[in-house]
Amino acid sequence: MKSSVLICVLIAVFSIVSMPAWAKTPAELAAETEEYCALTASTMPTPEMIVAKVQSAAKLLQSEGTPALTKFMGKGSDYVFAGTYMWIHDLKGNMLMHPIKYKMIGRNMSGLKDKKGKRFIVLINKIANEKGDGWISYVWPKPGEKTVSAKSSYFKKIRSADGVDMVICCGVYDMEDQLKKQGYEVM
Repeated sequence: MKSSVLICVLIAVFSIVSMPAWAKTPAELAAETEEYCALTASTMPTPEMIVAKVQSAAKLLQSEGTPALTKFMGKGSDYVFAGTYMWIHDLKGNMLMHPIKYKMIGRNMSGLKDKKGKRFIVLINKIANEKGDGWISYVWPKPGEKTVSAKSSYFKKIRSADGVDMVICCGVYDMEDQLKKQGYEVM
């Protein structure tokens, strides 16, 4: 299983890095994604919108597998919307796809902590294994910013069409109070 996950990560990274010369480099694609994210920020996402987008992403990956990871980045991606984006990691914390921080792809992020010391990837995976999905709060910089803001992310554990257990995550800034008022449990 460990080698199959590594192979899927390498395939995803290779598909990004080995694009034809006329295609964008990973850095250009990340910059384009970040810019597109900022352009779509005028629409405030709702919790229901976030959940629906993650459900849509789950269906895509469950039908197409890891080759579909490239559909999560770049201008016009259905998964870069309302000022936010998705990232996908496996149950060991290996980043499979991050549309803005492409240097994380292929790296184990289980030791990643927010500025308050919360190991949110580990906590996401723990809850995903126990419940399948949920909401978590932590602090993280908004796209294009250096300072951190309160962020709440919805996540869902799935198995892709090619057999990779993964967690799809999508976050929104400054919404924890609204989530709690609507009855969502936020860890």
